[in-house]
Amino acid sequence: MASLINPNPVVYAPQKIDREVPSLSGFDGGDRDDFDAFEIFELIRRINDPEHPLTLEQLNVARYENISVDNKTNEIVINFTPTVPHCSMATLIGLCIRVKLIRSLPSRFKVDIKVTPGAHASEAAVNKQLNDKERVAAALENSQLLEVVTRCIANTDE
Repeated sequence: MASLINPNPVVYAPQKIDREVPSLSGFDGGDRDDFDAFEIFELIRRINDPEHPLTLEQLNVARYENISVDNKTNEIVINFTPTVPHCSMATLIGLCIRVKLIRSLPSRFKVDIKVTPGAHASEAAVNKQLNDKERVAAALENSQLLEVVTRCIANTDE
């Protein structure tokens, strides 16, 4: 068995998020559905870490306060924090987040997935890989990589 990058990660309790439920008073019944950071967090919080039998939320990799949504410009920005600054799984974790959102959100959204500033030794390189459509497409053509991503995002809709 290969050695773990972070053999003893800190495990955190699930976040308790105070959320004001949006009012339906302005809902016009149109096709457009607005999203908020809580809904995006709900989509990614249960993604499994590729190295440990824990979720991104349990490892504090995904945090509600690191998500921003702008429905007017259709932009979503997610910052995630690897458990160690030299984490070789950072790109894979970001890819899992991207695939989960591709499969869950309307195509109108432009999603930027980034390492939290200062949280990774190769932050710029990881960010470039995660936000380059051609690189993401090439990665998802790799059947072994796609299998790992699929395993990480399985059962995340509970």
